[in-house]
Amino acid sequence: MHWPLALLLSLLTLFQTFPAAAQVDDGLATVRLDGRALFRLGGTEDLEARLRARQIERQLLTVLETPQGISRARIAAAGENAASRQITMAGRVLMQVTREDAEANGMALDAQAREWASILETALAQASTRRTSERARFVTDVRASVDTAFARLLEAAISIVPRALAALLVIGVFWALAAGVRAVVRMISRRLIHDRTVENLIKQVSYYTVWLLGLIVAATAFGLEPGALATGLGLTSLALGFALKDILSNFVSGLLILTLRPFQLGDQIVIGETEGTVERIELRATQIRTYDGRRVLVPNADTFTSRVTNNTAAPVRRGQVVCYLGYDVELQKVLRVLEEATLRAEGVIAEPQPSVAIREMGQSELAFQVQFWCDSRRSDFMLTASRVRANLIDALRAAGIALPGPAVHQVVLREAGPAPDQALPRRRRSDEN
Repeated sequence: MHWPLALLLSLLTLFQTFPAAAQVDDGLATVRLDGRALFRLGGTEDLEARLRARQIERQLLTVLETPQGISRARIAAAGENAASRQITMAGRVLMQVTREDAEANGMALDAQAREWASILETALAQASTRRTSERARFVTDVRASVDTAFARLLEAAISIVPRALAALLVIGVFWALAAGVRAVVRMISRRLIHDRTVENLIKQVSYYTVWLLGLIVAATAFGLEPGALATGLGLTSLALGFALKDILSNFVSGLLILTLRPFQLGDQIVIGETEGTVERIELRATQIRTYDGRRVLVPNADTFTSRVTNNTAAPVRRGQVVCYLGYDVELQKVLRVLEEATLRAEGVIAEPQPSVAIREMGQSELAFQVQFWCDSRRSDFMLTASRVRANLIDALRAAGIALPGPAVHQVVLREAGPAPDQALPRRRRSDEN
């Protein structure tokens, strides 16, 4: 499963874990019948306002299924110590009126129950007159569904749009604040901190910290409770961990790279098949500029767990050049000439001194290995190696030491025969110089 799909599933699970927190409303819900608003009420200890209103609406539709049973609403005491009033009609319990409902409307409990009972009676009587036939019932139900859908959409828009605008405004403010903090940190770091990697770490941590605070404040402005949001995140940690595994791995690896600093900005490194100069170390990936001008983004998780070769970790780097000469040369003279020529090459440092050694003895030539130290950066290293080769050629020619010419190869041909004692004699062919 790809991580975007996993992230989507985890977010859906997240919002299902705290529906109350995701509802950006004022804690009240509207009771409707045939799309017409009757009254608004709050929630109880057992039911939130929205579910309570839907339950009352279902009871009203059930009563409408038997129009002959519609009668006057009855009010009776209910609950412990008669703390609430129960409204019934046609033998069905329509709703219970609590003291919290009465207090919210500034009325006594009995007065609130009588008012809502009267509203329900009138609404049921009017709804019954709209259902005098099957055709009228069908038209009324369709119209009621459409009216209810648009009414609820309008209520949601009235409740959500201001909160969404407030959340966007908060995000905009914190975006500007994060940019300002990054600019201030950059100015301070350039004056107090001379390490570009440390400057990059402080700059990115401060920038994303401000962004995180902005997102929390924006979620609160939108109506999401931070406590409920944290609880939901805890309940769906497995899904989120699966969805964001690669992102979190790159993020943590980026922090470790910026903290441990196995390489710095400007270093020339080798990661797998990628070799180049480190331009940026972000919290997600390391940006490398290859020597042919291409930009490569290597995920920080791969960078942290892979073998990394830092060519510029030390200021100097050892290079070597192999020179092939014939067996007829004077060894001590050749060793002295090669060492002096290497030391005169521009870019070769005097300490440590260059060294010359016989690397191997071939069939027709000797291999002299010339080692030298120079600047570790690739451009300087390659240029210095080229200057050393040029100096070696000039020095050998000036000393009268013959340079190797085209090699003479001997090829032995064998022809298979019927028996070893009847094998044909070997023929030799020499290439012309």
